[in-house]
Amino acid sequence: MAEMFAPRFMIAAPNSGSGKTTITCALLKALLNQEYKVAAFKSGPDYIDPMFHSRVIGAKSRNLDLFMLGKETAKYLLAKNASDCDVAVLEGAMGFYDGMGQTEQYSAYDLARTTKTPVILVVNGKGAALSLAATIKGFKNFRPDADVRGAILNNVTAMSYKFYKEVIEQETGVKLVGYLPYMQDCNFESRHLGLVTAEEIGDLQQIVERLAEQASKTIDFDELLKIANNAEQLVYEEQKLVAVAKVKIAVAQDKAFCFYYQDALDLLQELGAEIIPFSPLTDVELPDCDGIVLGGGYPELYAEQLAANHSMRTSIRSAVKLKKPCFAECGGFMYLLEHFKAEDGTVYEWTGAISGDTFMTSKLNRFGYITLTAERDNLFCAAGGQINGHEFHYSDSSNNGHDFLAVKASGISEWACCHAEKALYAGYPHIHLWGNVDFARNFVRACAEFAEKRNQ
Repeated sequence: MAEMFAPRFMIAAPNSGSGKTTITCALLKALLNQEYKVAAFKSGPDYIDPMFHSRVIGAKSRNLDLFMLGKETAKYLLAKNASDCDVAVLEGAMGFYDGMGQTEQYSAYDLARTTKTPVILVVNGKGAALSLAATIKGFKNFRPDADVRGAILNNVTAMSYKFYKEVIEQETGVKLVGYLPYMQDCNFESRHLGLVTAEEIGDLQQIVERLAEQASKTIDFDELLKIANNAEQLVYEEQKLVAVAKVKIAVAQDKAFCFYYQDALDLLQELGAEIIPFSPLTDVELPDCDGIVLGGGYPELYAEQLAANHSMRTSIRSAVKLKKPCFAECGGFMYLLEHFKAEDGTVYEWTGAISGDTFMTSKLNRFGYITLTAERDNLFCAAGGQINGHEFHYSDSSNNGHDFLAVKASGISEWACCHAEKALYAGYPHIHLWGNVDFARNFVRACAEFAEKRNQ
């Protein structure tokens, strides 16, 4: 076992909509403005908040998902990414205790407990007074190991905060470390997958700067950093990696394909891969590469532009038919199908590397945590190989594949999914390669074998 001192705290809340993301963005930007080197982390599988943290605010940001990673890997990745930073800021998901089903398993609380991270509770103060004390005290005492050290009130006035601060602290034993008032025009827009992507909000950086400026006036950063610096030592298992082979892997990265776990891409690099970004929207063809990654995102919003890029569609279809290793999930899988049918009935041609069509629906399909088990030998593993993942999509297709069996983490349902062959993994489930490092190793090996055959 290894250990390190990592100043850190988690921003959590009683429920979604309390202002966790707003407060986290304000704190991250304010800390960066004060020239602290900050590492940001998001509890759970969500791709969107880490994109905001990194692309808009400028803080290195990673996901920590206990279901997909396991506890030891999550602690290792926290240590790895926080090692060169002054402070780590973790953002919880949903309500603090909201985990799988009726339990706190895989919740923000579970992550804070696993990583021994002090918690700052964000409470929406609109329309409440002394009841705020009951909320904070209840969350602090609901579990004996809930390390709630501080609280931030959101949507309150300076007068209300000053009037109630002392009594709330007396009633709860929790230090109030500041507040944010209601700030008009500082909200983030929403869409079916949550927050819109960073590229789509032209004034987002100005909004975040306004939030940071306000936070610097009404949040006690000295107290916040004192809490962070009183965190316990982070104890974790060191994970040694050895490069498999030197290969070039082309990764689709643009407005249509933007859902990636950066730690997973870093893992491919540590195993010997050179990551080459490309855009299915604007590039003419695939770059010179030994393998392809097509991540999730919003391809349905750019269906016409993707369809119009004939040369890229042909390039990808040809590469897949030539058995160049290809890893495509969710939006990337959709793009490999023959057609996309838009909500207005328009049908767009996509790559056609896999037979079938994709289309949008009015609800989430097969939503939640799953365990995937391979039904046949494939790009990532032999038959019987397993990895945890999740699904979150409003689209569906006429050909979801049948080479993996997906079982809900709750065990209440299962279904066939994914197209998996010697050189292909394509399907709706999202996976994190750190969840089974052998999947990443086998992908890099397959790319190396392809390169060797091509060069013969």
